[in-house]
Amino acid sequence: MSVREKSLVFWTLFVVLSLLAMIWLREILLPFVAGAALAYFLDPVADRLERIGFSRLWATIVILICFSFVTFLLLVTILPFLIRELKEIVTDLPAYMENARGFIAHYYQAWFGKELTEIELGFEDALRKFANSSSLKLGDFLRQLWDGSMAVVSMLSLLVVTPVVAFYLLLDWDNMIERVDNWLPRDHADTIRGLAAKIDRTLNGFVRGQVTVCFILGAIYSIGLMLVGLKYGLLIGITAGVLSFIPYVGSAIGLLLSAGMAVSQFWPEWVPILMVLGVFLTGQFIEGNFLQPKIVGEQVNLHPVWLIFALFVFGYLMGFVGMLIAVPLAATIGVLVRFFLECYMKSDFYKGKGASS
Repeated sequence: MSVREKSLVFWTLFVVLSLLAMIWLREILLPFVAGAALAYFLDPVADRLERIGFSRLWATIVILICFSFVTFLLLVTILPFLIRELKEIVTDLPAYMENARGFIAHYYQAWFGKELTEIELGFEDALRKFANSSSLKLGDFLRQLWDGSMAVVSMLSLLVVTPVVAFYLLLDWDNMIERVDNWLPRDHADTIRGLAAKIDRTLNGFVRGQVTVCFILGAIYSIGLMLVGLKYGLLIGITAGVLSFIPYVGSAIGLLLSAGMAVSQFWPEWVPILMVLGVFLTGQFIEGNFLQPKIVGEQVNLHPVWLIFALFVFGYLMGFVGMLIAVPLAATIGVLVRFFLECYMKSDFYKGKGASS
């Protein structure tokens, strides 16, 4: 077996064993993955502070103190409103389903010239029963989830372990990169560095950019929906903003939720319903014409379908931890696939027998 073949076998086994280990340890990985993601996200800030005279230790301390303070402030100011709106929406869900039934029945008769059939009424009754039962089940589920020891342990580990992991990784980030660089096989070091730089650019462009876009869209949707007067506008806006991390999915889900809530709340008045739709159309216009080109950039090379597929696959295999690592893995796989395709297109195997003559 040649050196190249041995190297290929070694790295294939390394990747497979690493994925198997992550799947096996997925129950305890969340604070470590979250800490690593936080350190990666904040490393450029630490580098800038170092350039203006801070030591790495003090840069790390200042960054984590500021980040923790901002996070705590957001939780204290926003979380109570979210909890209150979540309780209200669970309680009011049956009434909104009844309003939706009246809306459907009215326009069904206007469009088809007849009332709803027994089957369709049965479907509505099923929806109503589901709304009544789901409000109770959701409350029971949330109560059991909070009372469960594993949930408490997971929450405590996330709150306590994640900052510690982020602190040490951020403090030692440059040294770790240097050590990993020293481990690279010398014959392929330049190629691996080039691939790592492309992966880093992809993650920089998408992850950091998309997180910023999510924050801005969440603010636009929340403020716009609350100004229109839509109930639970804050909850729907933040949900749509967070889900906007998945291209097209967040805006679609937010539009459906807000449109359904607007119809249940405002119908038969059309003006506020159209205003709710206008909030999302405005958000989409700003995202497509300003946020995505200026913040995320056009050189990310991370196709939305590939990203959604990766989120589903790794979320299925590893739960929430899998969804956290799906984007870095999708970016890495994408860069590697493009690299191997470039090598293939340059090879004699692709060009044919006459290429080498």
